[in-house]
Amino acid sequence: MIGTILNVSGIVIGGIAGLAKRTPLSAANQNFLKVALGALTAFYGLRLTWISLEGPFPQIMKQLGIVLLALFAGKITGRLLHLQKASNRLGRFARERTSAAKADDPGRFHEGFLVCTALFCAAPLGILGAVHDGLSRYFSPLAVKGAMDGLATMGFVSMFGWGVVLSAVPVLVFQGTLTLICARFLEPWLQDHRLIEPVNATGGLLIFCVALIIFEVKRIEVTDYLPSLCLAPLLAWWLG
Repeated sequence: MIGTILNVSGIVIGGIAGLAKRTPLSAANQNFLKVALGALTAFYGLRLTWISLEGPFPQIMKQLGIVLLALFAGKITGRLLHLQKASNRLGRFARERTSAAKADDPGRFHEGFLVCTALFCAAPLGILGAVHDGLSRYFSPLAVKGAMDGLATMGFVSMFGWGVVLSAVPVLVFQGTLTLICARFLEPWLQDHRLIEPVNATGGLLIFCVALIIFEVKRIEVTDYLPSLCLAPLLAWWLG
């Protein structure tokens, strides 16, 4: 659970820094941090995919074919399940609550907790990071997410107060539970059947897609692709 602990620490540190520092970051600093975090997300995503591909060139091409097929099938499954639409509804909820926030609102503590919980727990990078932290102890994506959430908390705490810091608790419960389930139950089975590499290769590409969203290169509906993490090992097993 190193990744989740780093993520939670980022939220708490960001909240404390936001309460202590009332002046927001300059636009130049915000752009620099955005580029830096986007670059780290792209690097760790591609690195995870790279280290998950092994064997001679034909075998690597077969593995890439399975990953692409899993992504295609996962996209269809995600659309049928309306995963991205549910994520978009959470995003609209957060935007509406944020735009309606007032400094003298007595309910802003509760509102801040709900807004940050929805944003931090529903982020695709959090789900991907928790899965790979449990399967491969690959906690780097969650470390980057912790920095992102910490910066976001610095901004939210000025609108909602210190209630946003408590969103670290549901993040700990949600991501930590997902990590422990993957580590305790899924990782041994996938390792025994040599199916953990397709999951990591697929997840690495999805993490890279998150970087494209950060850089505003392309608006990819990453949430719809999440079922591909389950389909990748099934396709690898089926195709031998």
